[in-house]
Amino acid sequence: EVEGMGEPFVEMHGVLEAIRGGELGSAIEWAEARRAELERLGSELEFALHKARFLLILQKGSRLEAITYARKHFVKFGAAQMPKIQRLMCSILWQNDLANSPYADLVLDREFDHIANLFQRDCCLVLGFSHHSPLTKVVSVGALSLPILMKASRIMPGKSEWSSGTELPVEIDLGKDLKFHSIFACPVSRDQSTDDNPPMILPCGHVLCKVSIDRLPKGSSSSKFKCPYCPSQQTLAHCKQIWF
Repeated sequence: EVEGMGEPFVEMHGVLEAIRGGELGSAIEWAEARRAELERLGSELEFALHKARFLLILQKGSRLEAITYARKHFVKFGAAQMPKIQRLMCSILWQNDLANSPYADLVLDREFDHIANLFQRDCCLVLGFSHHSPLTKVVSVGALSLPILMKASRIMPGKSEWSSGTELPVEIDLGKDLKFHSIFACPVSRDQSTDDNPPMILPCGHVLCKVSIDRLPKGSSSSKFKCPYCPSQQTLAHCKQIWF
């Protein structure tokens, strides 16, 4: 099982080498097979790959083949990428002198490096990993956290504040780039959600952690209880776990 964990990364590096060599077929197959996951991530990888192949065909001199390719593959991106598709189609008029045209940014000189970086990032996200070096991330977190923790150790007179093994005694904002897990703080208990105490949504729309909700019914778990933030009445059975 451990050996099998490396197979997706071997595949990723094989596709990356193909992209840098100007071959996009394997990357397009990979993206099409994972279209739902890429859409969930808000990725433009699949469109970028088809865009590059269209330009590759066009710059090799086959205008009719490029138009045929566009008709076949750009339709599914029409709603989200129409302005970009329109520019691509207009670039056909400048096929023989694209570098000196209003569409000079579409020249493929640097496109393959951009697509390789985009593919590497999205592939890692699909696999559930950061596309940056883990060591770089650890050093960045340490550089941001250490000064704050050193200051907190000088201000706090005793050691009791440091006794918790699951959280720090002070809040440290690491920024969006260093956050990989959703965080929810229950407005009732002020505790952060965990796997054992996940966020739950009440029928009225308010969100609390599971432990806080479990304490609300008076008597049996099937008893109705009032939301702490509105007059709505509900039962535990109608509360559902949510993910951020």
